[in-house]
Amino acid sequence: QVQLVESGGGLVQPGGSLRLSCAASGFIFSAHVMSWYRQAPGKEREWIASIGGDTNYGDSVKGRFTMSRDNAKNTVYLQMNSLKPEDTAVYYCNVRGTTLWGQGTQVTVSS
Repeated sequence: QVQLVESGGGLVQPGGSLRLSCAASGFIFSAHVMSWYRQAPGKEREWIASIGGDTNYGDSVKGRFTMSRDNAKNTVYLQMNSLKPEDTAVYYCNVRGTTLWGQGTQVTVSS
């Protein structure tokens, strides 16, 4: 079964850190560019980062978030540091160029 499963979200104070994971199954993970997106209430889904041969980041997270992958574990990660209230959203991973999405994981940044 082809699927993506995100985990690692939660409630964190401003300035804190979280590490998200996205476990993939059912396809040749290492052959695909993977991406993270997020969607805040009332807003459109926003691209965060992608990783393939290199890694690219959106301006809103550049310098604070780091995306990585472990092809042996079929997993991508998103290390989020210096979190801000505006980072509050549901975070999703995606196989680039497909409509394959996970169920999302909620990140809430609040004091």
